[in-house]
Amino acid sequence: MSDDFDSRLNAAINRGQKRADQKASAQRAKEMSEDELRRLHTSLRLSLSERIEQAVHKVADHFPGFREESLFGEGGWGAACYRDDLKLVAGRRENQYSRLEMMIRPYSDSRVLDLKGKGTVMNRELFNRSFFTPIGEVESEEFEQLIDSWAIEYAEVYALKTRV
Repeated sequence: MSDDFDSRLNAAINRGQKRADQKASAQRAKEMSEDELRRLHTSLRLSLSERIEQAVHKVADHFPGFREESLFGEGGWGAACYRDDLKLVAGRRENQYSRLEMMIRPYSDSRVLDLKGKGTVMNRELFNRSFFTPIGEVESEEFEQLIDSWAIEYAEVYALKTRV
């Protein structure tokens, strides 16, 4: 009886170890390698920075006087539009600066896709936001909707402030 018990015990332990090994290998296969994460980040960055350029360009087209610029480098990739107005109030000069900027930040050890947006209307900061999601869980539609909503929000507030 003890031989039978020992053999069944050893067989059960071996089955348990095999299952643990299978689960671990499945988990490793599920997790993306560093190179895969970098490639996915680059692909998402390219498509989303194009979406950013389109949104910023549309905002700039609706308000004459805005100048556009592409953003790329250590800070990230994206686009901005800005204008610097001179306002005369009771004989005094006053500069009024407005800017909309959105970018995708570079790949980092945190392994997230990070969208950053800043909006300034007539020297007043409207928003300074960041939205990020782990690269493996990114849904590009969510980022596209966010880009669009930030651009629309900026345009609405800019139109309001320039009419007053």
